[in-house]
Amino acid sequence: MENQNIENQVLNLTKEDFSSNQLVKWCPGCGDHAILRAMENVFPNLGIKKEDFVVVSGIGCSSRFPYYMNTYGFHGIHGRAAALATGVKLANPKLSVWMISGDGDSMAIGGNHFIHVVRRNVDINLLLFNNRIYGLTKGQFSPTTAKGTKTKTSPQGTYERPFNPGELVIGAQGNFFARAVDVNPKEMTEIFIEAAKHKGTSVCEVLQNCVIFAQGVHEIITGRDTKDDYQVKCEHGKPLIFGKEKNKGIRLNGTKLEVVKIGENGITESDILVHDKTQADSGIHMMLARMMPPEFPVAIGVIRSVATETFNDALDNLIESEKQNCKVKNMTDLLNSGDTWEIK
Repeated sequence: MENQNIENQVLNLTKEDFSSNQLVKWCPGCGDHAILRAMENVFPNLGIKKEDFVVVSGIGCSSRFPYYMNTYGFHGIHGRAAALATGVKLANPKLSVWMISGDGDSMAIGGNHFIHVVRRNVDINLLLFNNRIYGLTKGQFSPTTAKGTKTKTSPQGTYERPFNPGELVIGAQGNFFARAVDVNPKEMTEIFIEAAKHKGTSVCEVLQNCVIFAQGVHEIITGRDTKDDYQVKCEHGKPLIFGKEKNKGIRLNGTKLEVVKIGENGITESDILVHDKTQADSGIHMMLARMMPPEFPVAIGVIRSVATETFNDALDNLIESEKQNCKVKNMTDLLNSGDTWEIK
């Protein structure tokens, strides 16, 4: 960390270096503004040269992000940001690649690309803005819209079961999953910095409010009067305690999680589950990612962070191995290899 601070001082970067001169066209009050501010604070603190950042996006409100960051960027087509980000990272591995996507862009048309970039563990950072609606196309239900929600494309209420992004990431063998809320930029910034330091695909879901088509969709989680009882902060090595009085906790009871109250029925702090983000077995991480109101609080913070070989490293190792073992060392070897014929 000390070396990183020294490098930051040498680079002398500030948030203003990453602020674009483009007019930000998100709706006033949209949660995207807070995410943008957090990102402008993250980039100067990573010890990375400005020219080594690339922001890639697909289609949607979130996907205007490359215009609003003063970095290299690529605005792709709907659902294809993961493929583009993979190509950028493989072409130039030194780049810090950030993929920006919404719940529709990633999990509907881009669903196949999403699960495979996670499975492959490509060394990119993926920010998933989840407002549980299609905002840019004016309020259709998305793959994360709660069942029963009335929208322009479900006037009687949706009848589909929604995706839980964390469950999908971990189910696709993801090694890093975190969750943040758009009303807490400081916490968001800390989570994004941790994601940037992770080698491999890091997925950060941001519970983000759409003031026009899904106002208050996360209100029970982010509301001033309810957030303490419906957010549990995942801090590595610390017990999962929450509540206004800090007297509630998550306990592992057999193979299930449950909410308990400290001081009742002999429950003490020692009974509360201690968070271990580095545990390779994904069972508890999956259960934490799955927790939702009203039965449970939502897990906020870094839920899973497991170090393992990246797709980039595996590819480099394969290429190096083939170089060592291949008999073809140059064009002459290639032309004289395999089946040859003499023309008389």
